[in-house]
Amino acid sequence: MQFRDRYEAGELLAAKLIAYTQQPNVLVLALPRGGVPVGAQVARKLNLPLDVFVVRKLGFPGHPELAMGAIAAGGVRVCNGDVVNAFRIPAEVIDRVVAAEFQELKRRERSYRDDLPPPTVVGKIVILVDDGIATGSTMLAAIAALRQLGAGRIVVAAPTIARATYDHLRAESDEVVSVIVPTEFFGVGQWYQDFSQTTDEEVQQLLGPWNHQDKSAAVRLA
Repeated sequence: MQFRDRYEAGELLAAKLIAYTQQPNVLVLALPRGGVPVGAQVARKLNLPLDVFVVRKLGFPGHPELAMGAIAAGGVRVCNGDVVNAFRIPAEVIDRVVAAEFQELKRRERSYRDDLPPPTVVGKIVILVDDGIATGSTMLAAIAALRQLGAGRIVVAAPTIARATYDHLRAESDEVVSVIVPTEFFGVGQWYQDFSQTTDEEVQQLLGPWNHQDKSAAVRLA
């Protein structure tokens, strides 16, 4: 099975989340960029508020695939103690990477959210959406950040998740929902016919209806 694109994937994922339709105190948070088209479909189908949750991995200098931790919206900083201790990474190195990634995080937040304040997640049920999950490092950082921010329940949702990662995410979140959970997983793109890059402009367009809703209606972030 392959999804036609992220929009079809979002529709199929929404069908797995139907129990959350119009439920109070539920918020869909999408990981940009690729998670936003999927999250937008989920939010539309379930009539739920949508926002983005920006997470930036802290890659070890020269080896960006090695995650020392992550920073997330709301000023949250998560460190991977195992990596930091194993490689004896000095605090000043971490601080330099944090400073650089913080600039990119703020740029994306300004670009995507029109300088609106970050979503309030305290006590909420958060459906955390991405377009697919391979190793899960970014999603795990997002879960840890949302825990720090006081989320009441975290539901990880993605159209496709590698089987080993799916089991790990189940241990770290309250619920994991997916359409395809394959044992052989070589990359998220293999499950899409169209896996073209999502642009900043597309993210802005998709978020627009939620960013500009009348806040008195309490539809966006309640």
